[in-house]
Amino acid sequence: MKKVFVKPNLTLFDLSSNEPLFSPKEVLEGLLESEKRLSSKFFYDQVGSDLFQKITELPEYYLTNSEIEILHNNLEEISDLVGENAAVIEFGSGPPLKSRMLMKAIKPSLYLPLDISKSYLLEASKRLAREFSWLQIRAICVDYTRAFQLPFDPEKKRVGCFLGSSLGNFNKSKALDFLIRTKKFLGHGGELLLGVDMKKSAEILDLAYNDSEGITARFNLNILDHINQLCAARFDPANFVHLAGYDENLGCVQMHLVSEVDQKISVLDTEISFSKGEKIHTEDSYKYSCKEIEGLALQAGFSKSVSWFDNKKYFGLFYFS
Repeated sequence: MKKVFVKPNLTLFDLSSNEPLFSPKEVLEGLLESEKRLSSKFFYDQVGSDLFQKITELPEYYLTNSEIEILHNNLEEISDLVGENAAVIEFGSGPPLKSRMLMKAIKPSLYLPLDISKSYLLEASKRLAREFSWLQIRAICVDYTRAFQLPFDPEKKRVGCFLGSSLGNFNKSKALDFLIRTKKFLGHGGELLLGVDMKKSAEILDLAYNDSEGITARFNLNILDHINQLCAARFDPANFVHLAGYDENLGCVQMHLVSEVDQKISVLDTEISFSKGEKIHTEDSYKYSCKEIEGLALQAGFSKSVSWFDNKKYFGLFYFS
């Protein structure tokens, strides 16, 4: 573990020295499966993180604006639920506006943003440290989808924030596993503010993941550039196209990269063959009903919930205790 004092009120803990966040071995294992796949965490190098920030600003991508609407209308109630002197732990260093809104309303004694992209985490944390000089920030570079230990004990009530719709990147079984780990991680008296993308029409969802500016396509294709750097691979993104669509039976938007030609790619000195039309599965984004998400949280050991929604009921925030 590396510990770096960045500013008087900002310290960075890099847990990637304990275990590689981006494992080349994991890349090769996924590409050698009968249905090729890459974990969505490989989206988030610096370029990918920047592209995702642009996605959140697109008119078709309703999620961020819907969640900001919910926060704006309910911050006072959320602050009352969190209470005073809490340690707020944010899983994923998301759009700065949401973090600023929460810090300004809640005024926690400690803020712990967790993210897999160290450069993006540090940049976002520096902005918050400048704006809120009174706030103690302990930024932690870590793959929070795996079990891990904090490098110190906050000795405060822990309140987790998992905003956006990142829980949807897990299938239902893995989502339950994550919530069980999170319940244990937050400890006795810990609480969770969870953002969830609600089920809606396929037309709305398909537009959100196939934007007119093609930024989501660039975001999807950038994973190949990241893999090239990580694994000394030789993917040519020009030979692949972005594909995203909603599977109503699964309740899930699935993203793929589709090979446009027959080709062979060297990855870690291993030759990977692609036939024309063959896909690499890069992301799932599951959508939930209220009953489904509340049932999942109850299974994980959380208890009562409070929920809020935007005017269109596209998105929900749930507070579990």
